[in-house]
Amino acid sequence: MPMKVAKATFATLTILFLVAPLIAILPLAFTSSVILTYPIPSWSLRWFEELFFADAWRRAIFNSLIIGTGTTLLATALGTAASLGLRNRLLFFRGSMRTLFLLPMVVPAVVLGVGMQVLLAGFGLTNSYIGVIIAHTVVAVPFVVVSVTGALAGIDERVELAAQSLGASPTTVFRRVTLPLAMPGVLSGAVLAFATSLDEVVLTLFVAGPNQRTLARQMFSSIRENISPAIAAAAFLFIAGTALIGLVVVVSRLMIAKRR
Repeated sequence: MPMKVAKATFATLTILFLVAPLIAILPLAFTSSVILTYPIPSWSLRWFEELFFADAWRRAIFNSLIIGTGTTLLATALGTAASLGLRNRLLFFRGSMRTLFLLPMVVPAVVLGVGMQVLLAGFGLTNSYIGVIIAHTVVAVPFVVVSVTGALAGIDERVELAAQSLGASPTTVFRRVTLPLAMPGVLSGAVLAFATSLDEVVLTLFVAGPNQRTLARQMFSSIRENISPAIAAAAFLFIAGTALIGLVVVVSRLMIAKRR
């Protein structure tokens, strides 16, 4: 019994440690003050109004949605394809290739930023939406690979072999058997890719132009120039959007599990 209490206490403290910064910033999104400070003098939605009606913030939100959607689609497609390839046990240097796919997760963002800036400049893709999407995809693909690889590892290969023995083509097996079983991992990877794109600042600073200023970059610039509660309102949107997407994924996974 004492051990259970100790574990529960430790888990609670760990959760509080992780969410404390969020708890601290979220109420400030509704302050009427012009500075980020406690106690809150009164409650107001003025900073959400600025977020949606000020041209700079509105444009940043639009850019984040466009770039995040493009990154999600591209990273999910590439990460899923890579995971399927890495599933092949006969693939030479499979371990080394898996490490290469996961490398952007551990390489410093500044190093990636410089490399992407040089590479994209050679193709004339800096200061463009395509260039930013490509840069964000590089750091988003590893999360998709990890998620989809885990989902594929849980699939019983005998199910696929049974489908093949009944005359199904490889394409049909993938479309009707493998992909539906791996869909929870694909959806989770897509959410992680979108969240990674929304949160990415360093690569955006290197490859984006004034017209591709994302919400994360706008928040970073605002912090440097003037710490406004609009930043807290933007953070609230970040957290609420991520939670909503996560909820959609959980519901989708439950629906897929019921169909099985």
